[in-house]
Amino acid sequence: MTDIVLRDADPVLVDRIRRVAQSRGWELPQALLYLLEQGLHVYEGDGSVHLDNAEADALQAAIAALEQVPNDPGFAAIGRIRPPSPD
Repeated sequence: MTDIVLRDADPVLVDRIRRVAQSRGWELPQALLYLLEQGLHVYEGDGSVHLDNAEADALQAAIAALEQVPNDPGFAAIGRIRPPSPD
């Protein structure tokens, strides 16, 4: 495998990469490779996000939980469109 070296990288960018690596439990070279691959997919592809099975399951569970929020005039109405009034 080819070594990837970042020279004169912005310290803020390096810190962001380091934080992603730490939060995911990746070594810095793994994180850099993964982030490059994902970035290339976005620019080469149609820009859509593709989730792995665990991510898709977590998103589906979160959506299902939100759908169970009881109807009330406050929180449950966020993001919902009211049906047109029969005038």
